Amino acid sequence: MGPTDFENRVTEAVEKVSESIVSVSSMRLERRFFGVVPLEGQGSGIILDGRGLIVTNNHVIDGANQVHVGLKDGRTFVGEVVGSDEATDVAVIRLNAEDLPAAQLGDSESLKVGQFVLAIGNALALPGGPTVSTGVLSAKGRPLPGTDFIFEGLLQTDAAVNPGNSGGPLADLDGRVIGITTMMIPYAQGMGFAIPINTVKRIAQEILEKGSVTRPWIGISGVDLNLPLARRYGIRTESGFLVAEVTPGSPASLAGLRSGDVVVGAEGVGVRNTKDLLFALSKVPPGGSIILDINRMGTTGRLQVRPAESRQAQRFGNGQQGYR
Repeated sequence: MGPTDFENRVTEAVEKVSESIVSVSSMRLERRFFGVVPLEGQGSGIILDGRGLIVTNNHVIDGANQVHVGLKDGRTFVGEVVGSDEATDVAVIRLNAEDLPAAQLGDSESLKVGQFVLAIGNALALPGGPTVSTGVLSAKGRPLPGTDFIFEGLLQTDAAVNPGNSGGPLADLDGRVIGITTMMIPYAQGMGFAIPINTVKRIAQEILEKGSVTRPWIGISGVDLNLPLARRYGIRTESGFLVAEVTPGSPASLAGLRSGDVVVGAEGVGVRNTKDLLFALSKVPPGGSIILDINRMGTTGRLQVRPAESRQAQRFGNGQQGYR
């Protein structure tokens, strides 16, 4: 493929995706010691369908009293926030509009590291339309503090991502949206992150059906077990989820889980860390139960836990991960 062919693919993909990108501006009121002041936020969004559904980042609209959405054709709308999810940074907005140019959504699970990607959005809220940057998919499944419930992990790219890109698309060279840009690390070079589109679709669907996102809660907290921890506490397994605390009266407590237990499996699949356990719990249907394989002082056993539902966004930092 020559340079001209590659350039044509890029420009055609940009033209295709740009039709479905919107600008999102929000206004919230914050009380300061000298009174109430309005704070404005700027970001991007993607048209999910022609009936007026828009997806963006939660942090773009968080706490907003008003959300204004601007289309590429110059029309502006006041958007209604249908719901949002802090843990995955996804929000859904509804416009009173019809026949909008919906984006074509890709499959984030089929992506390959090294493939070319495009980041498109209203970077720095500059006038004149969206900003386009190119790069490669640097990594998949990238865990970051506070993103335990993004089961696929985040997509990492070296395409330039700037404030205002938030909520805009990360696309492939066929013009399919494969992720929604969510953050940049200001002290790093060439590191931008996006929420995989499969995660976005799953969260948006739950918001539309229920108005919020529910998550299984079993009432434990703990840390990933590693070799130094295992040696320190004389534990005879070197990986798993080490339970530090069990909430009294919680589903885990009622099932017999104790502090010091190591969860090493769930439904017959090995659990090496917190993410594995979270992923297993995410598959439990409402009212269902899960079989956990436990290592307790060198003895293995099984416990059946019936999770409860929690609507609170759960975030855990390094070294203190779990379910509260």
